[in-house]
Amino acid sequence: MKKLSIDTIISKIQNEECFHAVANDYSLTLKIDRYVNYACAAVHDGHQFRKPLWDNCLHTEYERWYEEDPETKSLVASHPIVLAGRDSRFEYDLNRPPEEAVFVTAWGKELWREPLSKDEKKESLEKHSNFYRVTHALMAKLEEKFGMAIVYDMHSYNWKRWEREVPTWNLGTSNIDNKRFGTDIELWRKSLAEIKFPREIKSTAKINDTFQGNGYFLKYITQNFKNTLVLATEIAKIYGDEYEYVLYPEIIATVEKQLRNRIPEHAAQFYRAHSPKL
Repeated sequence: MKKLSIDTIISKIQNEECFHAVANDYSLTLKIDRYVNYACAAVHDGHQFRKPLWDNCLHTEYERWYEEDPETKSLVASHPIVLAGRDSRFEYDLNRPPEEAVFVTAWGKELWREPLSKDEKKESLEKHSNFYRVTHALMAKLEEKFGMAIVYDMHSYNWKRWEREVPTWNLGTSNIDNKRFGTDIELWRKSLAEIKFPREIKSTAKINDTFQGNGYFLKYITQNFKNTLVLATEIAKIYGDEYEYVLYPEIIATVEKQLRNRIPEHAAQFYRAHSPKL
């Protein structure tokens, strides 16, 4: 993996080069092994939290980890195109618009001992902007090359905080074209429901049950790229214990192995159904 500037990463995308890169500010990674009609993303995978902010932050490292989506990049790591954030959403949230991306409070608790300075906010928002510059270049290239594209927008959620039974998988579809892509959504829901887990963990998949797909990443792509479907895909954190601050690598590996086949199969079905080039 090479350390590259944002401008260089964008240039490589525009030239259809294959590469593995980390941004020169270490805010994001992008892997392109080959250009295909789908991409995987893990915008909340990051846990980095820049050191000058440590003493000013009222949330503990565990509290930050609890609200992040650890290992979501690992679940899709084998796929040809993987874009991921490396910074914690507590520094800036990639799934919120710029004006809301730097929190004042987080999950009902004040985040900072002292308000952030303009320069501190600016540094975070520049990284937020750079992520979307790369996202825009990537989606423009995939639509140009394939006519239609699909993005698997991977997230996780804390299922134990709910007071009712919740699904293993949730698809948020309230901000995508359900009339146009309804069959694709249902095929993806059905495929996720068929995933088998160890430890007799039940696999269920529902649509708009716990989350509705209101994230900025989905909205940004949907509003700017009319021939790209974004599937906001949430897995309950059955691959760890959210209260004990522990992850279960055997379950992460199980999910990754099954998504290794299910994602490209679904992307191929999507392309056959929608591509103007076939």
